[in-house]
Amino acid sequence: MTMAKKKEKAASQEEPLKLFYIFYNQERWDNWIKTLRESRFEAEPGSDEMPEGYTVLYNFAMDVTLSVLKIIKLYQNGRYTKEEALEKLNEVEAIVMGEAPQDELEDYVESLQLSLLVLFAACRKFLSGEYGKDIKALVSEGRKAIGDDMEKALDKAAEVGANVIGGASCCGRYIRDDLDQPTLFDEWLIEIESMAEAVSSLKNFDEEAGEV
Repeated sequence: MTMAKKKEKAASQEEPLKLFYIFYNQERWDNWIKTLRESRFEAEPGSDEMPEGYTVLYNFAMDVTLSVLKIIKLYQNGRYTKEEALEKLNEVEAIVMGEAPQDELEDYVESLQLSLLVLFAACRKFLSGEYGKDIKALVSEGRKAIGDDMEKALDKAAEVGANVIGGASCCGRYIRDDLDQPTLFDEWLIEIESMAEAVSSLKNFDEEAGEV
């Protein structure tokens, strides 16, 4: 065997190339906060349209959701080990779950952070591989727990989210729109529905070097 052939064979046996990705950074978060601060949350007189602030808030949340699920997708593609995926997940979470602005945006950003708790928890569940598969039962348990055991409710919601990351269908049928005051568990189901949309949009997401 020639030296060139030996090198080619050795290269083919190496682990997949570790590419450099920037999934999320503080500047990106700060830019969204700036956009949110410039947006209106009050409806225009006589208008039936949703104030732009809420649209920005939704896009803000979806941007975080997509960024986080790209980490999981690259883990699924074999680009990252479980430990590497967890490390990158922690880096994004540290930015997203930082201190909310101490001004008129505080309530909006804290609400966003609460809903995104399930995103990070679901990713960890998926990476661990330890979660139940009966979504209907998990939703039922979560609803029962949310009143007096938030930690348990989040755990059940995270299991639902892990199923969605794995390709299961959820959660439109379980989102209740007949409530004047939806619970935090309902907010988590809405975020999981956004996760399902993100998973679908990332179906063909693959390894391209650079910032994503």
